[in-house]
Amino acid sequence: MNAPERALMDAGTVTVTGSGWAEAVPDLVKVSVAVECRAPSVADAYAAAGQGLAAVAAALRRQGVAPADLRTGSLSVRADLAWRDGERQKLVGYVAGGTLAVRLRDADNAPAAISAAVASGGDDVRLESLQLVLSDDSAVRAQAREAAWQDALRAAAQFASLASATLGRVLSVTDLRAAPGPVPVAGLQRASAVEGLPVEAGRNRVEAGVTVTWELLH
Repeated sequence: MNAPERALMDAGTVTVTGSGWAEAVPDLVKVSVAVECRAPSVADAYAAAGQGLAAVAAALRRQGVAPADLRTGSLSVRADLAWRDGERQKLVGYVAGGTLAVRLRDADNAPAAISAAVASGGDDVRLESLQLVLSDDSAVRAQAREAAWQDALRAAAQFASLASATLGRVLSVTDLRAAPGPVPVAGLQRASAVEGLPVEAGRNRVEAGVTVTWELLH
């Protein structure tokens, strides 16, 4: 598929920017799972958070997730402060937390794996984000690049015809690589392990652009 192009005509040449895109069904689910625990002491909060992350990781491994697809993200400990009427800010405990970045390569089993992970740590676990991406976008990117080239070629041929000329040899080609496009579904809160969390793959779009300069033959 393609989008509108731009063109610039100089003496003896025509330069056109073409755009194109292609779509494919994503085959990799990226999930971020967070654990946050409160306790009266730093040591207790930190230990509880560690146990929660370990429980999440164990649940995912039981779902067939490979160790290489589990990565600890952030770890943090902070004071838990509260305001009370007529009093100053008061320390009521400590909050420790961490995140686990997960790659789920079996998209069909993703809902079960996510539910198991969220259920493993009780109310201390949150599902922070979910991304549906292509593990290898080289084939679909090649299709998008082809669409961009054809878009540029059609426009250049039209401009050459309007100028009573024909296209000659290609003088330069610039690949305009678009920014990566997976869009995170953020802010998902704790899901019920019984009901599960449906994951609809949809299709991911990969965009490409190319600027080409042709020689004009009169």
